[in-house]
Amino acid sequence: MSRTRNPRAPLAHPATAEIDLFHVLHALADPTRMTVVRTLAAEPGGERPCGTFPVDVAPSTLSHHFKVLRESGLIRQREEVNRRITTLRTADLEERFPGLLATVLTAYGRSVAE
Repeated sequence: MSRTRNPRAPLAHPATAEIDLFHVLHALADPTRMTVVRTLAAEPGGERPCGTFPVDVAPSTLSHHFKVLRESGLIRQREEVNRRITTLRTADLEERFPGLLATVLTAYGRSVAE
């Protein structure tokens, strides 16, 4: 009997109309998740491979943070060969909640600098 490797389960991403403000704000309330969002916002093209974020957490913890961000609608992830690429859903968030992401990023930057 041969063993076949089970492919990863498909990643859940809410449709733009299903992005909930409460879930977005909850996701942004964590410093590690905010670092991920700020990093993506500063990245040309707004995307980056998962293992390249400047956070000091265990891989399993980072996976949890990505799941919260993904399920809230803040990020989209896709499989690319043997790695996962993470993209900030800037256009979707702007369509759903105009100005929210820019306001949060600006406010967070001020509170960190002060």
